[in-house]
Amino acid sequence: MDVWTDKVMNLSDLRMEETDIHIFSFVRQKGTPYFPIMKLSTTASVVLLLLLGLLSTPQLTAQIFSGTAALQGYYQEENTTWIIFDQNLYEVEPERVVVTGAFRGWSQDMEEEKWQLDYVSDGKWIIGYDNPDYSLFPLRTEFKFRIDDGTWLQPPARAPNEKGGNLVMFHNIIPPSVKAEIRRSGTIWVQFDGTNRPLSPDAYRLTNTEGQDIPIAELLPNEEKTALVIPAEPIDIRRVYYLELPEWNLKTLCSFDGWFRELYSSKQLGANIAEDESSTTFRLFAPRAEMVKLYLYDGKDDEEAREMVEMTVDANGVWEAEFDGSLKGTWYDFTVHGSTDPGNHFFETTPVHISDPYARVSDDTWGKCRVWPATAPASPLADGIPPHEDIIAYEVHVQDFTDLLPVADERKGTIPAFTERGLKNKNGEKIGFDYLVDLGINVVHLMPVQEFLHYPDEWWKPAFENDTFMIDQGIAEENYQWGYRTSHCFAVESRFRERGTEPGAERDQFRDLVQAFHDEDIAVIIDIVPNHTAENMDKDPYHFHWSVMDQQYYYRTDNLELIGEYGNEVKTENRPMVQRWLIDQCKHWIEEFGIDGFRIDLAGQVDRQ
Repeated sequence: MDVWTDKVMNLSDLRMEETDIHIFSFVRQKGTPYFPIMKLSTTASVVLLLLLGLLSTPQLTAQIFSGTAALQGYYQEENTTWIIFDQNLYEVEPERVVVTGAFRGWSQDMEEEKWQLDYVSDGKWIIGYDNPDYSLFPLRTEFKFRIDDGTWLQPPARAPNEKGGNLVMFHNIIPPSVKAEIRRSGTIWVQFDGTNRPLSPDAYRLTNTEGQDIPIAELLPNEEKTALVIPAEPIDIRRVYYLELPEWNLKTLCSFDGWFRELYSSKQLGANIAEDESSTTFRLFAPRAEMVKLYLYDGKDDEEAREMVEMTVDANGVWEAEFDGSLKGTWYDFTVHGSTDPGNHFFETTPVHISDPYARVSDDTWGKCRVWPATAPASPLADGIPPHEDIIAYEVHVQDFTDLLPVADERKGTIPAFTERGLKNKNGEKIGFDYLVDLGINVVHLMPVQEFLHYPDEWWKPAFENDTFMIDQGIAEENYQWGYRTSHCFAVESRFRERGTEPGAERDQFRDLVQAFHDEDIAVIIDIVPNHTAENMDKDPYHFHWSVMDQQYYYRTDNLELIGEYGNEVKTENRPMVQRWLIDQCKHWIEEFGIDGFRIDLAGQVDRQ
């Protein structure tokens, strides 16, 4: 008899769903029919088993679980988690059943014995695991069954814990938790789940990042599961604090959501020249900064600024500085200063100059930006934007489309080459712009044209000089990027500018591209990538602007650190100024270039609002 005592737990403490249990010899593989040794009441069975010593021998027992336990695929009794598979619910007759899920990294290994269930009787397969404090199977962990050669099984239709095609363990257990938000300097809002709300100030401990206690004056009931913690003295809402309930062993970060979700300004951000060129205004939104300095330069590569000013801040966290006259062509950057609390990247922690996320001109992402006036847009389509059901779209990458065209070297891979007319191949056939027009499309869909991250050429070439694939593809020298690492959403990709023209000229060049297609009654849409930015791409700590301006405002974080498959995730929920940034960039490309629409990359990663 093949018995696995390391996996199967003592049954004497099980809370039974039925009055009777059947007692069987316990074997691993499905085989000959099982016959009950005896049928007794639950209490009598346990007592008899103890007397017989069966619970301490390889002759173990098993319960035929049914009802809700079988539907949900598990049963919990104290520290033991039973995994249950009822083949009758799945309408299969397997020779082997394996459980997999998040607890084992969704491993597809069917041979690991630890996760193979044991057949009992009446189509029931079970296995038990020691799971104290949910250490093996965490709360709300997802799992699934596989059979025989690895076939995945969908949960039963009536499973109460089905979610997205998986089963969820401990789906109805709410673990004790506490959430805290700084609302203002004198109020911290607290919400409880899975535990009662303590109403005594003595139950709480408020500390800063150095572990120093902040005295609590009052605890006020708010709603049924919420309370207001009132510090004895006003706190600095820009700093990091923790709220603790020592008796419950609960501790949480005091989130900034409480005041961030209501913080908003309608002031124009970035560097903007007045229509009459009487003034130039710089604005940057950094609500937790303690000081912001603006640096002005005559040249992009200048190490010393010709002027530095400390910007002033308004009540909504907007830092600003105004100068007389037009500063067109001036290069500029910032330093943003603040506390060294965890999760902050202000100058005192990360001593870098940053660029302007609202800049109209960024020359290759790295370094300074350039002051530039608004661009006059292309004239609209004569017949309007085509109805969605009539669209015939051509998706294309500027560099791909133009690299091999028979144009001047300074135009290869650029925006002006895209609309150059009269080009033909060696067979005399139309290519380039004329080819697109003759195709009969009514929409050209451009892959990203907003300024995006290119690794510096001095990094790129050494990295791929011996890479046969990259050499074969012709991009070992070319520093080729698709563009889904946007760094400056309001700037046109500077590497698409005709070589030999000045930084900023790419704006008129792109506007002329839109006009050329509009003249042929072809709409232009662009990809936008609002779900992540060029910062921290590939887990490398690049600090272009937002992570320094305030990582906690602009990005989704966990325990103050960035999250996201692409290095970061832009946080639009509870962040009105990030929501505004998303809308502002769309309006900018319509109002300053005349484009007709957008394709939003990974739109599901942006909040529904």
